[in-house]
Amino acid sequence: MSEASTEIAAAAAPSSSLPPEEVDRLTDDIVAALKSIYDPEIPADIYELGLIYRVDIADDRTVTIDMTLTAPACPVAGEMPLWVENAVSAVAGVRETKVNMVFDPPWDQSRMSDEARIALDMW
Repeated sequence: MSEASTEIAAAAAPSSSLPPEEVDRLTDDIVAALKSIYDPEIPADIYELGLIYRVDIADDRTVTIDMTLTAPACPVAGEMPLWVENAVSAVAGVRETKVNMVFDPPWDQSRMSDEARIALDMW
């Protein structure tokens, strides 16, 4: 991803009581779940768009996600956090998912991955 990539907190937390291979599996599966969600107005998934700011996997397998929208007035602002919660909650091993909508820092195109830039032809 870009310099402003998503922070997956448990993967870097050496004090986690979860085995490293379990953290890796959960991380991969959570990212895959996030990549299954598309902004209906943009042909790129929310992960590659850089809308996911932070994913924290707690020792009790509660996942907390900080995310944003491309614009605060996004027509699916009320629905997208629920899509994220449902997709991540369906990952095997996730006990609970909490989604926080944040607007600081505001999203901009620099948060997009190269994959999203290619899909949107935005170079």
